[in-house]
Amino acid sequence: MKHKIQAFIDGLILYDYILFGASFVLFILFIILAIILRERLKTALFLVLLAFATIMLGPTLGFIEMHKFLYKNEVTLKENKRLEFAPAVVVKGSLKNLSRFDFKECLVTASLYKISKNEYKNYLLKFKPMKKQSIVLKDIPKGQSKEFKMIVDPFKYKKEYGISLEANCK
Repeated sequence: MKHKIQAFIDGLILYDYILFGASFVLFILFIILAIILRERLKTALFLVLLAFATIMLGPTLGFIEMHKFLYKNEVTLKENKRLEFAPAVVVKGSLKNLSRFDFKECLVTASLYKISKNEYKNYLLKFKPMKKQSIVLKDIPKGQSKEFKMIVDPFKYKKEYGISLEANCK
């Protein structure tokens, strides 16, 4: 756990610190306004709730949305093939850098999940994949794409399956 927290802190950028600082300043501002308006009980309670919502949700949701915007990418599945003599699936795809920054590294994850005839069940099955495999791609300049191939091993499921790809870039 200590290594995960240290890796998270090491991966922060200037925009993250600005976001966290702005959330803290808004928290303090709402608390001060609540103290000033303590005579109006409903307004003061609303400001206190707004302050705690800002300090809890602001950095979390802001971090997620900001990184989606700053490190925008597109992952495309080119081909998938089940191997005949080994319990594995070969997944080929490409990752395109759509952001304004060069990517130092991207963690590309392939998730294999069951498919059923029910479309609602298919939606739910994507949240609990049978198998996940990840690879790291390094140094992708802005506007460029990089091809990748990964082997998901072992994968013994014999029926129909689906594949989803996602990438988390820095």
